[in-house]
Amino acid sequence: MSSGTALSRDALDDKVNRLFAGKVVRKDLVRKVKVGANVPVFVLEFLLGKYCASSDEVAIQMGLQVVNETLANNYIRSDESMKAQVKVKDSGRHTFIDKVKVRLVDSDYWAEVTNFGHKNVHVPEHYVRDFERLVMGGIWAQVDVRFQYDEESRGKNPFWIDKLVPIQIASFNIEDYRRVRNEFTGDEWLDFIVRSMGYEPSNMSRRLKLLLLVRLIPLAERNYNLVELGPRGTGKSYVVQEVSPYSALLTGGTTVPNLFGHMSGRQKGMVQIWDVVGFDEVADLQKMPKEVITTMKTYCESGTFQRGQEAVSGDASIAMFGNTNQPVDVMVQTGHLFAPMPDIIRDDMAFIDRMHFYLPGWEIPKMRNDLFTDHYGFVVDYLAEALREMRKHNFTEIIDRHFSLGAHLNARDRKAVRKTVSGLVKILFPHGEVSREELAEILELALEGRRRVKEQLKKMGSFEYYHTSFSYTQQETGEDKFVGVPEQGGRDLISTDPLAPGTVYSAGVTSDGAVGLYRVEVSISSGTGKLKLAGGIAGAMKESVQRAFSFLQSKKTDLGIARDLDVSDVHVEVIDLLANRIGAEVGVAFFVACYSALRKAPVSPGLLILGDMSVQGNIKPLRSLTEPLQVAKDNGAKRALIPIENKRNFLDVSADIMEHVDPIFFGDPKTAALKVIIAS
Repeated sequence: MSSGTALSRDALDDKVNRLFAGKVVRKDLVRKVKVGANVPVFVLEFLLGKYCASSDEVAIQMGLQVVNETLANNYIRSDESMKAQVKVKDSGRHTFIDKVKVRLVDSDYWAEVTNFGHKNVHVPEHYVRDFERLVMGGIWAQVDVRFQYDEESRGKNPFWIDKLVPIQIASFNIEDYRRVRNEFTGDEWLDFIVRSMGYEPSNMSRRLKLLLLVRLIPLAERNYNLVELGPRGTGKSYVVQEVSPYSALLTGGTTVPNLFGHMSGRQKGMVQIWDVVGFDEVADLQKMPKEVITTMKTYCESGTFQRGQEAVSGDASIAMFGNTNQPVDVMVQTGHLFAPMPDIIRDDMAFIDRMHFYLPGWEIPKMRNDLFTDHYGFVVDYLAEALREMRKHNFTEIIDRHFSLGAHLNARDRKAVRKTVSGLVKILFPHGEVSREELAEILELALEGRRRVKEQLKKMGSFEYYHTSFSYTQQETGEDKFVGVPEQGGRDLISTDPLAPGTVYSAGVTSDGAVGLYRVEVSISSGTGKLKLAGGIAGAMKESVQRAFSFLQSKKTDLGIARDLDVSDVHVEVIDLLANRIGAEVGVAFFVACYSALRKAPVSPGLLILGDMSVQGNIKPLRSLTEPLQVAKDNGAKRALIPIENKRNFLDVSADIMEHVDPIFFGDPKTAALKVIIAS
């Protein structure tokens, strides 16, 4: 908006100025001053609220001048502490804007004035009684400091606080806040909160407004785990960094003592001190000790962790932010949406399962000037205080008034959805009065955010996460509603187009139901009948390929490939399509691929080949059919070559899979190859 329109208040501006007088500020002024001053936003907004709370542009310009002068004369940079102390000594007194913490030593209160650089400043006792937060981590305040020789300490502690005016709100009345919320409609309040975050809602879709609000949930809900991955420049970590003085943003790795406190218990960890601990640039966490992730996994599940002999708990929410380097459709087609995470987290499915909501960062636009608001919003400190106060309340049961959750949601899914709903209700309906339609909208967003997490786990090939058809039921009508995720494209990793000779798909399953999906590629070069393995083929997979090759060598004459094989080398590469490093025995698939390459004839498209073989060509069945066939169906397979010994397992396979994937049974390797190779 141009400065010409910045003055035009709208009806919402008038309403908030009337109902929240002194607690709102014009957000464009904050941006104006913020550019030139490295000061916390809540300090700026305090000054702007004090000197620029006017609708008269001339008064505002004069106020801005005062704000800038105040910052120049009264805000101390941390490297100027000595200069500030000299100023007080020379002139006898001076006013500063600084953070003040108070501690009790023996029977005396001492104030530490942070940037002023003095830890033993005399402070009148009544301030400690009036503003209890002084002794709970400290508050930003405007302080009048006087210099006076102190007989008792022989001049060691000559600084005295005469007057202290808190900048952060020193007391907050939740009842007033809830009562005034009643004066607004749902839409007005939504727009007002979005403006309080600094954004202009008038050109935004309702969905985008709600997604921005999800960023506030960790501030309002205890032990909430949020992950947001998206393009650069969309303001992912802005809320944690600027909106609340109760949140801490970490860039780069950290240690267990820093996050969870020292073994001795002498020093608390970040999760006990802050309301939110944010991890910016999550890819940098690669360098973190494994122990951090293990402890964090326990913490994200229950809010407790073990330090030495003690079980310790914390309330901090965990927010993880990272950059995606590819468009979302590419990520959906070729991998999973946790790919930008560092290996240490990406490969730990149990850790990912503890995330309550995956915010689709690619839906949030890059921050342009026209997205920032010139209207009034809460002074961020007041908003932060309101959200912090709401942490004490619990709305996780509110869903049960009208809805019940579907069968596909396990205990963790239910907890995640309830916490998200609770957080959004605290932000939008702090008074707890929410209609069925409004609650349904919030519930659907909560289900979507959790389903996005579950879908990725399913893509990683772990069968325990296969129930992703999330739904809820309206109790009055009994109507079921299913909730999807917008970016949910099928992955079709198994191509239904004809493949080159020597290329086949295979899968394996572990004892705990995790599935590996592979493309086996065999190529032939002139040589002397040797097997050449590409890097990455190891362990059981390597042995299965070697057994199948030995059988091929011994039966080459029967198979009619002796002449070709004797003058060729066989090169084999196995591509891990799900990138989940699950070992598979792919003997039959390799045998068929070799036969296909030597015969220069492709296998039929959309085919998955299952099973392994011994050196003598005896077929080894799979542990289970359900999981690999489910993965095959989800990824585009139309038919599957299955060992005859697995025929009895076919009874366990669901009708849905049988409808999409045709079984082709075989009893020996040669039959397997002849059944699926397309004769030229």
